[in-house]
Amino acid sequence: MSLDSFLYLLHYAPHRSGSSDWEVDWSDAPLSYKLYRHLPVIPLSAEVPLTLEGQRVSGQPELEALGHFLAYSYGVTRIHCTQGSPLPRRYVPSGGGLFPSEVYVYLKLANAPHGVYHYDAAHHRLVLLREGNFDGYLGRALGERCELSDCFGVAFVSTVFWKNFFKYNNFAYRLQGADAGVLIGQLLEVAKRFGFETGVYFQFLDRAVNHLLGLAEQEESVYAILPLSVKPQVRLFAGTFQREAVTSGELCQELPVIRTEQVQRSKVIRDYSMLTRMNEASLLESTQAFQQIGGGETHGAEGELDLHLPDVRLLGYDLAEVCRKRFSPGESFAAREVGRLQVGALLRDAVSSFNYCNDLDDADKTPEAPRVNLYGCVRKVKGIPDGAYAYDRVRHGLRRLQSGDLGGWLQTSLMVHNLNLAQIPLHLHVAGDRHHLTKALGKRGYRIAQMEAGLMVQRLLIAATALDLGGHPLLGFDAGKMDYLYDATSQGRSTQIYVPIGRHRASSEWRGMLR
Repeated sequence: MSLDSFLYLLHYAPHRSGSSDWEVDWSDAPLSYKLYRHLPVIPLSAEVPLTLEGQRVSGQPELEALGHFLAYSYGVTRIHCTQGSPLPRRYVPSGGGLFPSEVYVYLKLANAPHGVYHYDAAHHRLVLLREGNFDGYLGRALGERCELSDCFGVAFVSTVFWKNFFKYNNFAYRLQGADAGVLIGQLLEVAKRFGFETGVYFQFLDRAVNHLLGLAEQEESVYAILPLSVKPQVRLFAGTFQREAVTSGELCQELPVIRTEQVQRSKVIRDYSMLTRMNEASLLESTQAFQQIGGGETHGAEGELDLHLPDVRLLGYDLAEVCRKRFSPGESFAAREVGRLQVGALLRDAVSSFNYCNDLDDADKTPEAPRVNLYGCVRKVKGIPDGAYAYDRVRHGLRRLQSGDLGGWLQTSLMVHNLNLAQIPLHLHVAGDRHHLTKALGKRGYRIAQMEAGLMVQRLLIAATALDLGGHPLLGFDAGKMDYLYDATSQGRSTQIYVPIGRHRASSEWRGMLR
């Protein structure tokens, strides 16, 4: 199968993207977290604060604050149990609760050896992978676009291919990008509470970065890099400097290979060659390949608004409390009233907080057209007629695309009928570039598009929880059917992730908090 055909099937016919006779061997499932053996470790404080209010760091952070930052970003925070074995959960959602992403950090703190660490979420500790100062190495891997001397650390978000391929087969590739994006969204939000300046690099020399972390490229690869600083005026995205090109091959020769021993539990690793082929096609070998693409395409005037939403203030909430409350309701959605005020507050807060620094945009300009958009179907929302709408973020209003109750259309768009959509009033679809940024960024564009969609999903979930609503992200829906409903193709867009949002009952599963 060609890679272009693979990406098309992933989006519009996922049941045809992998093996038709796929069976999940739950008895040989991998762990949802990565474990290293026989390496130095630094325990992090288990006294994680119950609030993120007043946690802003002044000056160079201590190891304790860094541990709190990691715990709220990607720590194992609770155990869920329904019918089977207890399952570890985190503050971010993940397809099937499998958490294919991992977090690494490069740290330059006073009370820990400088170097590269893996965040061992299972034990809430740091595992030292490589000791030393790597500002020069990492700076060149980023194309000399970041002043790393002004940063106390750098966070890396990677994907371990097998961790959810064992269940989802090739569809895992789409899920992995979304999972990484949700985690990036959480890292950005938690960083704000600690006063950390940060942003996201989607473009870097992959092999050089993987080599720095000691990752086996056929098993795991870094998807995003987030520099961390406490200097208010730090310039983290300075554009591509006109310097001699650097290649991964040159950088990799500067550091020795590190050999590590890991535990992942599965005894049989099945073939996931489509994922490694996609990863190989997405790698950047030279800093000359880095580019800025700005916002999405515009396709004519958007038209007049049919409904102005209430001019509400941005939500005020303690992120720690929201993290503890958030869960995916599933069958716990309940048919209870949601009004126009809540819809306006949800959309304004999610979209306003979505603005973030990254290496695709010009740091000095705001893109005229966003790369990520929101469509939605409304059913029995007080003050908003039933129908399908596009959200206009600039004018904070809705443009009606279809009128009437579209519940039947939504229900038949689901590939797995595990939700009763009649009980849910708000059905949001995160949409992005119809070609998933592949025209501008090649095969790497696909995973970036999925990450940005996931980032928006996390913003929606945080805002929904702050409003005492629940959201349940889904990728198992007929994207072609929803594109037709919203006439998204004519706007150069395609729906990527579906997020039903509404009131819900208390969960029927047993949940135990770890802190």
